[in-house]
Order: sequence, then structure tokens, then C-alpha cells
Amino acid sequence: MSMYGRDPWGGPLEINTADSATDDDRSRNLQDFDRAALSRPLDETQQSWLLGPTEQKKKKYVDLGCIIVSRKIFVWTVGTILVSAVLAGLITLIVKTVPRHHRSHAPPDNYTLALHKALMFFNAQKSGKLPKHNNVSWRGNSCMQDGKSDSSSITKDLVGGYYDAGDAIKFHFPKAFAMTMLSWSVIEYSSKYEAVGELNHVKDIIKWGTDYFLKTFNNSADSISRVVAQVGVGDTSGGSTTPNDHYCWMRPEDIDYDRPVQDCSSCSDLAAEMAAALASASIVFKDNKAYSQKLVHGAKTLFRFSREQRGRYSAGSADASKFYNSTSYWDEFIWGGAWLYYATGNSSYLQLATTPGLAKHAGTFWGSLDSSVLSWDNKLAGAQLLLSRLRLFLSPGYPYEEMLRTFHNQTSITMCSYLPFFTSWNRTRGGLIQLTHGAPQPLQYVVNAAYLATLFSDYLDAADTPGWYCGPNFYSTKVLREFAKTQMDYILGKNPRKMSYVVGFGNHFPKHVHHRGASIPKNKIKYNCKGGWKWRDSSKPNPNTLIGALVAGPDKHDGFRDVRTNYNYTEPTLAGNAGLVAALVALSGEKDGIDKNTIFSAVPPMFPTPPPPPAPWKP
Repeated sequence: MSMYGRDPWGGPLEINTADSATDDDRSRNLQDFDRAALSRPLDETQQSWLLGPTEQKKKKYVDLGCIIVSRKIFVWTVGTILVSAVLAGLITLIVKTVPRHHRSHAPPDNYTLALHKALMFFNAQKSGKLPKHNNVSWRGNSCMQDGKSDSSSITKDLVGGYYDAGDAIKFHFPKAFAMTMLSWSVIEYSSKYEAVGELNHVKDIIKWGTDYFLKTFNNSADSISRVVAQVGVGDTSGGSTTPNDHYCWMRPEDIDYDRPVQDCSSCSDLAAEMAAALASASIVFKDNKAYSQKLVHGAKTLFRFSREQRGRYSAGSADASKFYNSTSYWDEFIWGGAWLYYATGNSSYLQLATTPGLAKHAGTFWGSLDSSVLSWDNKLAGAQLLLSRLRLFLSPGYPYEEMLRTFHNQTSITMCSYLPFFTSWNRTRGGLIQLTHGAPQPLQYVVNAAYLATLFSDYLDAADTPGWYCGPNFYSTKVLREFAKTQMDYILGKNPRKMSYVVGFGNHFPKHVHHRGASIPKNKIKYNCKGGWKWRDSSKPNPNTLIGALVAGPDKHDGFRDVRTNYNYTEPTLAGNAGLVAALVALSGEKDGIDKNTIFSAVPPMFPTPPPPPAPWKP
């Protein structure tokens, strides 16, 4: 019997047990084989099988304590680090020793330079105890008895606020409009204010005004019956020689005569404008929750009062009717309602602001050019643009769409009227638009128009709309900015007289500004009521520069008389400077556009949130 196996070298191996050799024979045969095999050189495979692994060269290592690495790798790593350090040192040395040419930043544009100055005007107009950082060296604490000296006043603390113009009267109607305009500009262009380092400054200016307004009525109540309209008087009709804020020419710091307080019980226009000022400021100060809520509550109280006790604030006031006469309160209802809606998100205010009856009474459907001029008296153009913003970005639809579309269309028509392609408004030979038909003191209206034009242009850009239609013609938003720039450039000195109408800006500006504080030197001499007349009538320039003041402006022939006694040329106002600041910040710096969302921070979603998807089905 034989057995077959497999030869590990690849061939069959036959084992015959019958013919097998003995163990000794096999052992001898194997020894012979081994000697024969070892007498020949072996290839690598045979060596590895028969002789086992050969001894390799021993590697060298470096013990680093936490790790053991090859000495070769260690040497290469250390060498690389040293070489890199040397190269880095050489490069640093070269960079520091080779002279470099720094790329200078572009100088601030004229609008930014003028903006810094225009804000300073409000520091010069502050009444009461001035803060240490007021930065107007010739001003000091003044009229510290306001409210206390009048026994009939509804509040005994009326210290603070702002003087209206070149006198020391505190007219609350134009002052409230000025604060609303400043707040509007901050809401839209806060990044620009911040970029030029003026955000905190303008917020301080607004707060100085709103803190004072909170004193003029019972701001903790939900319902009121009276509000303070004015502090000080200026009526000199009939040859009156009673010392007051117009008859006397005195520094506010030296005033020693009585300053009567006027309040009113039916003053819808005043209360609604003050409500707009507080509501808009509440958005500016939304990060200060307690103060913002206080402003909102005050705005609600004032607006309720304005709606419940109808009447024009100037109807029963000789001073107000002469200096700041209000023609109606319907525009303030729309204006105040719009701001309260943005401040609270309460749709009842939006419903009121878009009521067709209010729009009709305010002049929306009249098509009158005069009703499209934004001013301390007429808020319609501003209210229409403010509500057009809502349509452009949120599009609330029914039931507001019809009136919002009307406001948007009227805003578009107003913008068309600004363009030189049309003859809606006359212009002086120097290019100044005549929004007052040639009447005196034109600049406060021009700056408001420049602000509205720039803002509408930025609204359209933010809504990815390249322009708008004037009849069949389509105009780019660029033409609106161009209009605004030409008007502001005129004011800053690009006019036939080469004169800047902003005091302190440029080399040639008015030196005889109609302003008591600026015209009387701070020399420790107290000039009495008539004693200051010599400074009023002096032909010398003002000893104090009223930096940033926008004077009343030139006449319809581009003429200007730098005479202190002629207020139609040389008197500045709070309302005028607020419009100036708004227009300057809108045009200043790079064209960054508006802040689309902040004004809507309190507005709830227009449409209900869709329900969540159903839960996954489980068997």
C-alpha cells in the first residue's frame, strides 16, 4: 500500500512503506544532502528559509522624555525650525528697515465736516444746568427758575430743553419737530453717525430734548388734560416795553425778568408732534429698555390727549400764532400715528394713520405743491414717506394697501417736483429751489427736501428698485441724490456769493448772526435788558462763533445781508438745524444706505406664522 502527499517544493511525493529505508539510512542520506546543499551558494529565498532572518543594522533613537524618536528625524526637525527662525528674522528685519509709503485715508467729505459743526449748534442752544462736556465755552447755566416763577404753571420744574433760535424762548412745537427729525435720521443712518464718531453726541442731543418734554405733562398718567406749550414770551406788539425774550437783548445766563409759562387744554397738533418725538426717540433708545418704555408711555398719553381734546395750539396764543402758527392738526395725526405704530407695533395706530378721512383733511388728495413741503408746520410729506417705507419693505396688504399705495404715489410725485426737468418750483439763478415761493428764511425748507430726496433714494436702493416713474418717464435714484447734493452744496458755499450759510464751515460765512448769546461777549459784565442793545446794533462781528448754525438764508435773487438785526437773513432755528443734520448725515461718507430693520423692531410679523409640520407617522 502506498500513500501520496504533496511535495512542498511543488511536485508529488510518493511514500512506499514497503521499500522504505531504515531510520539510520534516512539519517545518513539527509546528512549527505545537507552537505551537498550547503556546498552550493544559496539564493535569498533559500537563505531566509534555511538560515532564518539576517541581523540588521541597529537604528539610533533619542529619548525626549515623553516620546522616543529617531535621531535622524529629530535632527531634521530641529534643523528645520532653526532655519525657519533665521529666515523669519531676516524677513522681519528687511520689512522694518525698508522705508514704506503709507496709503493715506481719503479726507472727510464736506458733508461729514459740516455734520460735526451742525451738531454743535444744539450744544449752544441748551437751557438749564449744562453738562461739563457741552464744549461751548461762552455758554453757562441759564433760566434755572423756569416753571417755578409762574404760579399758574401745571408743573414747577421746566428747567432744561432748548432755546428756539436767537432768543431765549422755548417753543415746544418746532422743538418737538426738531427732535423727531433727529431721531428719524439716527434710526435710518446710525452706522454713519457711528462711523464719524457722532452717534453718542446726537443721542445726547435727543435725550436732552426728550427729558425736557417728559416734564411738560404728567408723564406717569394714562390720561391728561393739559400740556405746557411754551416758556417765555416774545410779543412786542402795540409798542410794549415789558421786558421779555424779544424786547430784551441779553445773554440767557443774565436773564432776570419773569418768564411766563403757557399751557393748553386743546392742542392736538402740539401734543401729536410731541408724541411723535417721544415715540421716535423710543426706537433710538431701544437698548435702554426702561427709558424707551417711559418714552412710549408718554407718547401714548400725549397722543390720546391730542385725539380727545381737539384744537390748534396756536389758536389761543398770541405768541404761537405770530411766530409758529399751526395751520391744522390732521397731518400731525398721521405723523404721530405712524411713529407710534413703529414704536409699539399696535395696529390700531396704523389703522388711524391710514384712515382716508385723515388723509383728505391733511391735503393728500389736493395735489397742492405747498402741502408737499416738509416743515415744522406741515408733516404730510414726511408722514407719506414714512408710511411708504412700510409698503416697500413689509407690504402689509389689506386693509392698508390702498392708502399706503396712495401715500407712495404722492411721495413719488413730490420727488418728481424736486427734479430740474420739471418746472414745479422756481429756482434762483444760483440753483436754490424756492420752496417758499421767494419768501424769506428758505433754507430750513430746502434741507428738509434734501433729506427726503436722499432717504427716498436709499429706500428704493434698499428695495432693489433702480428708480421711479414721473408720468411716462423713468428716473434713476441717482438724480434724487444729485438734487440733494446740489442744494446742500449751495448751502455750503457753492453759490453766487461763495458764502457758506453754515456758521464756522469754510472761510466765508455769516459773522453777524442774529443770536443774543453769540453777540454779547462773556466778559463778566451783566448787561441788562436795554444794555445789550449796543451789541445788537453793533456793526462788529459776533465775539462768539455760533458754530454749526444754519442761518435763515439768502433771498430769491441769491442776495444775502450779513446784518444782525435782520433775522430774515441771519437767524438760525432748531428746526432748521435738525433738517440740516439729517440731510448731511444722509449724504455723508460712503453710500452705505439705510438701516432697513431697526425701525420695525417693535412691529410684529404681518402674516401669521404657518403651523408646524405634522409629527412623523408611526405605525
